[in-house]
Amino acid sequence: MAGAGGPGAASALSSCLSRGSSTPRAVGRAERTPRYTLGLLQTPRSSDSTGGSSGGAARPGNSSGGGLAPGPAAGSSGAKAAVSDRGESYFGDKSSCVENANTLNLTTSSSVRGLNSTCIGKTPLSSSRSVCRSHTPLMGYSVTSSSAVSAHSVASVIVAVVEGRGLARGEVGMASIDLKNPEMILSQFADNTTYAKVITKLKILTPLEIIMSNTACDAGNTTKLFSLITEHFKNVTFTTVQRKYFNETKGLEYIEQLCASEFSTVFMEVQSKYYCLAAASALLKYVEFIQNSVYAPKSLKVRFQGSEKTAMIDSSSAQNLELVINNRDSRNGHTLFGILNYTKTPGGSRRLRSNILEPLVDAETINMRLDCVQELLQDEELFFGLQAVISKFLDTEQLLSVLVQIPKQDTVKTAESKITNLIYLKHTLELVEPLKAALRSCNTQLLKAYYNSLEDTRFGIMLEKITTVINDDTRYTKGCLSMRTQKCYAVKPNINEFLDVARRTYTEIIDDIAGMITQLAEKYNLPLKTSFSSARGFFIQMNADCSTLPNGQLPSEFTKITKMKNTYSFTSADLIKMNERCQESLREIYHMTYLIVCKLLSEIYEHIHCLYKLSDIVSMLDMLLSFAHACTLSDYVRPEFTDTLAIKQGWHPILEKIAVEKPVANNTYLTEGNNFVIITGPNMSGKSTYLKQIALCQIMAQIGSYVPAEYCSFRIAEQIFTRIGMDDDIETNASTFMKEMKEITYIIQNANDKSLIIIDELGRGTSAEEGIGICYATCEYLLNLKAFTLFATHFLELCHMDALYPNVENYHFEVQHVRSSAGNKEKLAYTYTLSKGYTEEKNYEQHRQKSTPEMMKQRAAYHLAMRLVQTARNSRLDPDSLRIYLKGLKKKYEASCPAPGENDEQE
Repeated sequence: MAGAGGPGAASALSSCLSRGSSTPRAVGRAERTPRYTLGLLQTPRSSDSTGGSSGGAARPGNSSGGGLAPGPAAGSSGAKAAVSDRGESYFGDKSSCVENANTLNLTTSSSVRGLNSTCIGKTPLSSSRSVCRSHTPLMGYSVTSSSAVSAHSVASVIVAVVEGRGLARGEVGMASIDLKNPEMILSQFADNTTYAKVITKLKILTPLEIIMSNTACDAGNTTKLFSLITEHFKNVTFTTVQRKYFNETKGLEYIEQLCASEFSTVFMEVQSKYYCLAAASALLKYVEFIQNSVYAPKSLKVRFQGSEKTAMIDSSSAQNLELVINNRDSRNGHTLFGILNYTKTPGGSRRLRSNILEPLVDAETINMRLDCVQELLQDEELFFGLQAVISKFLDTEQLLSVLVQIPKQDTVKTAESKITNLIYLKHTLELVEPLKAALRSCNTQLLKAYYNSLEDTRFGIMLEKITTVINDDTRYTKGCLSMRTQKCYAVKPNINEFLDVARRTYTEIIDDIAGMITQLAEKYNLPLKTSFSSARGFFIQMNADCSTLPNGQLPSEFTKITKMKNTYSFTSADLIKMNERCQESLREIYHMTYLIVCKLLSEIYEHIHCLYKLSDIVSMLDMLLSFAHACTLSDYVRPEFTDTLAIKQGWHPILEKIAVEKPVANNTYLTEGNNFVIITGPNMSGKSTYLKQIALCQIMAQIGSYVPAEYCSFRIAEQIFTRIGMDDDIETNASTFMKEMKEITYIIQNANDKSLIIIDELGRGTSAEEGIGICYATCEYLLNLKAFTLFATHFLELCHMDALYPNVENYHFEVQHVRSSAGNKEKLAYTYTLSKGYTEEKNYEQHRQKSTPEMMKQRAAYHLAMRLVQTARNSRLDPDSLRIYLKGLKKKYEASCPAPGENDEQE
């Protein structure tokens, strides 16, 4: 028998199950309610409301179960049940900077939230819709190695939103926190009457729940912001709390008490941002309430996120471009996120998603990322070395989140969770040195900075303290039985004599179970094997055809029989009793291990904040590796950043993954002097695909990825707007027309000189005359901006604008007319090739306004001047090459001017 807690304990335990058995499989996560207290701190149950109130707020009744407080099950309504008593904290003072959550008065739109009906909010949310989302409480929850692909399958962000009143209406404060990541993000900004910034930020956060003041939905006086948010987020739970909890003074106090010292500079940024501080106050109080836990002092990462540091992509544009969700099938990976997502960690996947939805606008930061991607592509050893290490990391952000929270109530589930997460912490810290080794020979500035950050001595201090208590061979493993063994034997022997005895007892029970099943196999001459699942514990499995059984049935001793194909699963009365003994022994082990682990965590807590730095490094490296990986699968090139949008032979990145053949490549060129392009062509000729392609390439460049082209240069876009029409949606109806007008109004109100604007098929929802008028008016307004605009249309009247505005260029998609073999029918053959000029298809023929010689000369002079300015700003040609280029410009200018016979002076 292995010694209790000895290094060979895990292998010895595994051998007990090796008699004719394969490795047990985990078949579920359900767990029966614990029936033993094991001395853990608990709060006596009361079936009544605790009664009383604080500050006029009702105190919700305690809805927890009797006996042992096992902790709420995932997704249960008990997630919000606050517990009044608090035990001693193993992290230090458990008194929270947030006041007792029982005083929180709130109402919610969800019928499944489980809040006690004694809440006395006077303005319940007036919504008849049912909300099916519910919380997955974090307490008693362990970090998992869930795949990066499914990292966003469950929403976990809670957002508080508050708006100024009176003259301050339109000034909005937001605070958000991810229940899986101990980072609070604050925002405050002035928004217009469409509240476009608010809606966009909320779409990016994909919240589980939105908190607002009860005054925002007063009966008969609902604010416009509240109405818009509820309209856009119909599947999100809304909860209102009393306005008094949106308290900016309290918000600043909470931040001062909770913010980790590494991020204390945020105080200077937010101390005068009253609305985001008010939102933070309500958010922290509410999170404490639903989580039944508090954040430890100096444990949160708090940052202020201004809207000026990233490009704004409104939610409609994100949907049009299929940035993260495919419009036809939400499970389909044919999105920009899907084609770039080769991340290995949930944190890397989250960072990629947020970057796609909010690209960078700082060229220096983007180029630092591109330098990294370039080095990863050029150095295979660095690429594969980093990828091998990064793929071993678990969800570091989620690990941090559970480590910095103090449960108000100690339960068997929280005990097991703490032990599990300490093992994950050890696993994570052991990867720091291999990560440093992989980065040691790097050359780029960003990778060197990451290497230097990993030199932090706190990583080594924490690991050293952990290894004095935890066995060296204790590590994260897959499989519920294997991980259970790791938790049982995590603490070294001879630290706690009672723990050693309990573990010996546990091992003996496991031996007895294996021996009993072996005896049953011999007794009935059946190929029985021991199996395990977290739901059933130990049970018996057998692979056999029913025809081989006596009378075609199993012996009557076996119960709870299930069959899948030729595999029988069952148990016996004796095995059930032994499972109960095993569970009892296990709880004793967990309890004693928990006390040791809590003491250890209290010793290393002061060093734990370096994990924020590690989490950031791992997620960024994972994303950069993903970009490099994507480049190896396609012929992408590094983008440059100038004041020109120039793409040579670019193609649609998503279409490339779908199409059998590589998409047709096309050129794009926009400058300050040619910043408005009108595109024509018949339906299905490729207009919409081309327009989306340009926007996707712009986004890829601004997140630090290489781009699908032979060469590309981009001007940083501060906003990216798209209005994409459907070629087959040409019905004239009021709803289509109103939707078009809303989208165009939004673009006009928010666009500036640094915007990229893409408009496709405007005016198709109304009559031709009105459509032309709307398009013309929109074009004339946008022509007053220096924004880069691409405008696809079926109205050839717009093509005349190049005679009036020298910065307008006309392009069209070519088609060929092919006659059938019989020679009596003609059909279109699409080339998907973009050419200069406007389409000459029969159904597009319109009277063309002719330019006068004077207009032609002015246009030629304008284009020459713009090219000269571009050359002066961006040219990297040597003197001889520059001379040749300038001579070419001169010839082009002369060719564009009217002929001498028209009395125009030659230059």
